[in-house]
Amino acid sequence: MTDAPGAIPQDLLDAFEAYERAIMANDLDALDAAFAPGPETLRGDAAGLLVGHDAISEFRGQRGGVPPREITRLEVRPLGPDAALLVSVSEYRDGGRGLQTQLWERRDGRWLITAAHVTGRAPAFDRSIWRTVGDPMYQGAYEGPLAGLTVAVKDLFAIKGFRIGAGNPSRLAEAGPEATTAAAVSDLLRGGASIRGIARTDEFAYSIAGRNAHYGTPPNGALPGALPGGSSSGPAAAVALGQAEVGLATDTAGSIRVPASYQGLWGLRTTHGLVPRQGLVPLAQSFDTVGWLTRDGATLEQVASWAIERHASDAPAADVPGGPGAPRADALPRRLLVPAEALEAVEPGTRAAFEAWLARLSGLDVVDGVEVGRVGDLARLQEGFRVVQAAEAWRNHGEWVAAHSGALGADVAARFAAASEVAPQAERDARALLEAERERIRALVADALVVLPTAPGPAPSRAAAGREVEAARAATLRLTVLAGVGGLPAISAPFLTVPSPLGAAPVGACLIGPAERDVDLVRRMRELGAATGTEEPPSPDPSHPSPTDRRSRA
Repeated sequence: MTDAPGAIPQDLLDAFEAYERAIMANDLDALDAAFAPGPETLRGDAAGLLVGHDAISEFRGQRGGVPPREITRLEVRPLGPDAALLVSVSEYRDGGRGLQTQLWERRDGRWLITAAHVTGRAPAFDRSIWRTVGDPMYQGAYEGPLAGLTVAVKDLFAIKGFRIGAGNPSRLAEAGPEATTAAAVSDLLRGGASIRGIARTDEFAYSIAGRNAHYGTPPNGALPGALPGGSSSGPAAAVALGQAEVGLATDTAGSIRVPASYQGLWGLRTTHGLVPRQGLVPLAQSFDTVGWLTRDGATLEQVASWAIERHASDAPAADVPGGPGAPRADALPRRLLVPAEALEAVEPGTRAAFEAWLARLSGLDVVDGVEVGRVGDLARLQEGFRVVQAAEAWRNHGEWVAAHSGALGADVAARFAAASEVAPQAERDARALLEAERERIRALVADALVVLPTAPGPAPSRAAAGREVEAARAATLRLTVLAGVGGLPAISAPFLTVPSPLGAAPVGACLIGPAERDVDLVRRMRELGAATGTEEPPSPDPSHPSPTDRRSRA
């Protein structure tokens, strides 16, 4: 190692070397002690900035250690008698280099790190986000309305010549290459989009947390140290981190809306059955839908317009007026209905931010009133949903699960175990409940759009215990269940900012609308965002996008 200019104080060098030994041993107590206590300590890397000793400690507890490395160069710049800037170069034993920049301060006779930035070795790609990736992996049409967009495809969709892993390595190992490409993927390719890669999913899409016991937890692009949300965790992280413009995903019980909320994205769950599901590994066919994640409303509108309205324009003329996704002359309702039960289910910070946003809306001419009303027992509705979902999940995958003991992560395994015990009569009773509730929910959106927070609060910490994650799951599913049971389109947009232990965090606002009005719903959400200053105004004529809509995505 070298240092310049001047010699490094011996006690500082001792502290630095002790820190390096602790890094190599993953000695969490020693690492905690090396960082200055209090809320002002900083640590940053490519995933983002952590503020405060507690947040840094929590991150380190779930990181799992650092690969073996050696410090090959150390530069020191004194900043005063009790402060110094240290920049070190590390070489990893299995290849690659990294760079660490640290601000050390002497406090009460001890040298402590008060700020640090880590530049790790460049990975080929993040395996927690991607299963397979290229530049592109699969080229789309060279011309079309989606030309220039890259897509992260959830590992549930068939792509010709590739296997489907569904988030599980045992299933992937047994799978053969697909003979055809899923319709939802082909649509995007025909529009000019290219496939960036196949992105991770929670196992069999049976989770909304974003954890995967086999491949790791993708980063949260908006809130470092937080869970990414699932089950569309890989596509959401890829989009949030700028590695793709579009995430092609699925939503059964919230698997698009939840990661959108957690990572500050736009996400659309489409009307049930509107977007083709051929070539898709199912979870529960009564609720499975296809949709997309994007960083902005303009791109989401662009993709949804092509994928949905194009089918209507291709249909026989006699079918268009009532055909799925057909452009409609009648406007969506301008009145907003807020479920009182949803307000009661969310965290105080989320409710305050949501009500402040509604207050801004209610004073504008973009809506004809905001009303809070009762919509029914969400917990009862969610339980009926859970039973039917579980019964279908077991019919789809139970034989494979039973034949592969130990192949699933603990949380998903527990869910399948419960699914195996759903009795036929319990399923029939739940279906009868949901059938009646479906019609009632659809009646709600006949003259008002339902608006509610997408999730009860910000994303939980990656270090959260299983019990805490399960509690968040149960509370979240009570918010997502209305659209699921109703088979209705629902869009989440990043309109709320809420305090969290990890810093200011995004929470989505969710709008639920009438069936087969998906593109109109996207446009309405963009209007609401523009009115409150959180989104670029949508183009009056969708066939003539605004300059922002036309911006280069090269």
